[in-house]
Amino acid sequence: MRSSRLARGGLLASALLSILAAAQAGDASAAGGDGQTLRPIDAGYAESLALNGTAAVTSDRGENRVIELTTGSYKQTGSAWSTAKVDLTASFETTFKAYLHHGKPGADGIAFLAQGAGERALGGWGGGLGYRGIRKSVAVEFDTYQNTPDPDSNHLAVVLGGNPDRHTATAEPAIPLFGKPFQARLRYDAEAHNLKVYVRSLSAGSDEELLLDQKVDLAAGAGTESGWIGFTASTGEVTARQDVYDWTVDAPLA
Repeated sequence: MRSSRLARGGLLASALLSILAAAQAGDASAAGGDGQTLRPIDAGYAESLALNGTAAVTSDRGENRVIELTTGSYKQTGSAWSTAKVDLTASFETTFKAYLHHGKPGADGIAFLAQGAGERALGGWGGGLGYRGIRKSVAVEFDTYQNTPDPDSNHLAVVLGGNPDRHTATAEPAIPLFGKPFQARLRYDAEAHNLKVYVRSLSAGSDEELLLDQKVDLAAGAGTESGWIGFTASTGEVTARQDVYDWTVDAPLA
């Protein structure tokens, strides 16, 4: 079991582990295959998430709970953070699904962050992906719009210091990030200071693709040994609805 390596502190509370677990029992059991109990978001998401800007918890047509980071209007920014602080000097793994949609082309994308700025942190719109200016952070972008510093309109990137104009590493997935839901898995090895990011489509039989394999010290990048994890997103002159759901976390609390 993955939890056996988490000797330093307890696991992130089950309310966060299930914060975006689907309400249907079949989906919940699939997300919790390592033996941890997942609960629907209705069981207590409010005390587990800090929502800022345009971010809100809503339901999709299948009545799954999702974090809607942007709603499809212009120049929006949204962020959602775990209220529980995570030990960034320890290894952890997190998995989530994302659906970036509503319009074509869509902009600008989402990012997963480990940050030390606090649970009210919110950055710039447009190419800022909602985290520009959050200096104490390590971000993994899922970028759907080509701004000037970007390699293309469908890429992942590791970014330090809250500056999306400078990419530490980039990769182009084989699947589109916009228009169809996808799953991402991030695995951090604290001893090796190594971050791996995997992506796959939700089509039956699809394979997971390792896209980023980067040496990075999350605690150093966040400027703290204990920090917050979560998501940001933004729109600019081009818009999108940008949703995250089925978010699970296997991490030690600070």
